Amino acid sequence: MEKIWLKNYPAGVGPEIDLNQYQSLMEIYDESIRKFGAKKAFTNMGVSLTFNELDQKVSQFASFLQNELKLKKGDRIAIQMPNLLQFPVAAFAALRVGLTIVNTNPLYSAKEMQHQFKDSGAKAIVIMANFASHLEQIIKDTQIESVVITEIADLFPTPKRILVNSVVKYIKKMVPTYNLPQAYTFRQALQLGAMRPHQNVPTKHDDIAFLQYTGGTTGVAKGAMLTHRNVLANMLQIRLWMSPKLVEGQEIAIAALPLYHIFALTLNCLAFLKMGAENVLITNPKDIPGFIKEMKKTPFTALSGVNTLFNALMNNPEFVTIDFSRVKISVAGAMTLQRPVAEKWMELTKSVIVEGYGLTEASPVVSCNPIDGRDKVGTIGLPMPSTDVKLVDDDGHEVKEDEAGELCAKGPQVMAGYWNRPEETAAVLKDGWLKTGDIATVDSDGFFKIVDRKKDMILVSGFNVYPNEVEEAIASHPGVLEVAAIGVPDEHSGEIVKAVIVKKDPALTAEDVIAHARKSLTGYKVPKLVEFRTELPKTNVGKILRRALREPTK
Repeated sequence: MEKIWLKNYPAGVGPEIDLNQYQSLMEIYDESIRKFGAKKAFTNMGVSLTFNELDQKVSQFASFLQNELKLKKGDRIAIQMPNLLQFPVAAFAALRVGLTIVNTNPLYSAKEMQHQFKDSGAKAIVIMANFASHLEQIIKDTQIESVVITEIADLFPTPKRILVNSVVKYIKKMVPTYNLPQAYTFRQALQLGAMRPHQNVPTKHDDIAFLQYTGGTTGVAKGAMLTHRNVLANMLQIRLWMSPKLVEGQEIAIAALPLYHIFALTLNCLAFLKMGAENVLITNPKDIPGFIKEMKKTPFTALSGVNTLFNALMNNPEFVTIDFSRVKISVAGAMTLQRPVAEKWMELTKSVIVEGYGLTEASPVVSCNPIDGRDKVGTIGLPMPSTDVKLVDDDGHEVKEDEAGELCAKGPQVMAGYWNRPEETAAVLKDGWLKTGDIATVDSDGFFKIVDRKKDMILVSGFNVYPNEVEEAIASHPGVLEVAAIGVPDEHSGEIVKAVIVKKDPALTAEDVIAHARKSLTGYKVPKLVEFRTELPKTNVGKILRRALREPTK
C-alpha cells in the first residue's frame, strides 16, 4: 500500500525520529533535570516535587536499591501503586541502577498478583500499604525477596503527611491489616539510601526497561518486553507529534490515567517529562467531584484520558465551572472515543479531543490524529513518525485500499517480544511487523479507522479483560457446566463483561456466579450480566464461538 499518509503530517512534523540522540531513558531524564531543575515536575494533592527535588529522591532510592537490597542490572522490580509522587521516584531510581520495572495494577487480586510476580521473576516490590495484605497471601509463592511499603502521603511535608496517612488508615480504614515483618517503609528506604552514593548503571537500547503485562492475542497475561529503544522511540514520536502546539517548559498536564498503564506511563511520566511539563497526578480519578476540584484549581494545558472518563466528567454538574481557556490538547486512548462524547466535549469546552491508537506491545502509540485542527473524529488518525502501518487479510496479503484488514504495525516502538514466550512472540511478530488483532480501514487521506476486533478481548473503561481468565474463574464453580465470557456495550464503561453459562446445577443463580467470580477477579473483570442457556454455539471441533454469542438473537 502506498504511504498516502506521509503528506498528511501536521505542519512542521517530519516522518522520522532520530533514535541515535539517546541510548537510554535515563539520558533523557538527566537532560530534563539539567534543563528544568527548579520547575515543578510532579504534583499530587497540592504537593509538588521540582525536577531537582525529584532527582534528589531518585538518587536516594537508587542507592537503597543498589546498596541495601543488592539488586543488579536486569533484576526485575514490581511497582504497585496508583498515581502518587512515589511512583516516578521508584521508577526512575530503578532505571538508574539498570533494573527492569514490572508495572502492576493495584486493583489486582492476590491470584492475579501471584501470576505476574511468578512469571516475571520479580525479586523486589514497591507496594502501597492498602494492597499489602494481598501480597502477604502470595509472597511465599514468588521470588520476591525485598518489600518496600509506602503510604499515600509519604512524600508530603510532615503535618500533612501524618494527617493524610492517619485519615486513610484509621478514619477511612482503607489499609487492611497485613504482616510483612521483613518490609522496609518508603521513608526508611530514602533515609538508608541517603547515607551513601549510588553508582549509575549504564543501559543501552536493547536493555529491557519494562515488563508490561498484557493478554496480547490470548487470555494468558504475559509480559511485553519493552526495551529502552522501544520506549525512547515512542517518547520521541509523541514529542514530535505534539510539537505544533506544546511548548517546552510551559505545559501543565493532568495525569488522570494511572502511570502503571502503558498509555500514561509513556505519555505523562516520560514524554511530558522530556517536555519539561508539570504532571498533576490524580490518585483516584473515579472520584469525579474531587477530580473536578483539582481541575478547577490547576491552570492545565493538556489532559489525557479515556472515553468513559471524559463522559463521566461532563455528566457532573460542576464540570461547566472548569476554566478550559488554557487547554491546548486533550488526548483519548486505550478505548474507542465515541462521537457523541467528542462532540459534547467540543461544545462544553471549546477544545478538541484527539484520538490515538496503540497497544502495550507498541509502547503503546501506533497512530494519532493531528493536533493542528485536521483531526477526523471516529478515526485513529495517521501513523506516528518512523512507523509503517499496513492492513492484511487472513493470509497476510495486503488488502485493497477500500477493504478492511488486520492492522499491522512496524516501527522502533514495537516490543522485543513476550517474556519467556517464544511461540507466542512468533505468533504476533513476523519480520518486524506486529499483528495487532484489530480490523481497520483506511480512507483516501490516509486516516485509519478501527472497525472490529479480531481478538475477543473486552475493554472495560480502557482496561483489558481477557475472556479466558474470566471463564477459568467461573468454570471452577461446581454448578457450572460450560461458560463463555463476552463484552457487551455499556454507556458508562464502554463495555461490561457478560457471562453466558450452561448449568450443571439447576439451582445455580446469577448471584452465585458473580459472588464466585469476585473471589479471584478484580472488580472490573467480574461479570455484570449473567445469561443461562441450554447450550453454547461451537465449531465442529468443539471450540466455543464467542462471536456468535455477541450477535443479536433472532
